[in-house]
Amino acid sequence: MPYVNIKITKEGATTEQKAQLIHGVTRMLQDILGKNPQTTCVVIEEVDTDNWGLGGESITVRRKREQEAKN
Repeated sequence: MPYVNIKITKEGATTEQKAQLIHGVTRMLQDILGKNPQTTCVVIEEVDTDNWGLGGESITVRRKREQEAKN
């Protein structure tokens, strides 16, 4: 029974997009590894950008800096 945990930042992924992720990952496991889609579990966790760090800083800070650089 495959268990897949997808973590994304909480930045507005729609219900439809999340459904596509669940379907796509389930299908990929079926096609590539022959796994039964009925026993494949996919969980999507949305993490606040304050709680996701990259390169020693939060994604919130990085996004803010990137936005300021564009302006």
